[in-house]
Amino acid sequence: MIVVNAVVTSTPEDIAAMKDAIGTMEAASRAEPGCDDYTFSVELNNPGTLRITEKWHTLEALMEHMGTRHMAEFQQAMGARPPAAMELKFYEVKEIQPF
Repeated sequence: MIVVNAVVTSTPEDIAAMKDAIGTMEAASRAEPGCDDYTFSVELNNPGTLRITEKWHTLEALMEHMGTRHMAEFQQAMGARPPAAMELKFYEVKEIQPF
């Protein structure tokens, strides 16, 4: 499984203005083959911080996602309200059942 964790530093106003683009991106990404989860969230104690968590079956599925139309449209929407910073981390993981 491939997990992507992204932290986007922006403003509460810019995040709110992107709500429709975020909703479209979540729905379209979740419908892709190989996607287990694609979720945006705003930190409760820091509403200018947007977190993105993705889970993909394979690296190939993630790479196909990067070339989709909805990704291009989302990047265009984000480019209209560029964040102050963005940190992306990619992990190859194995799910475990600790209990």
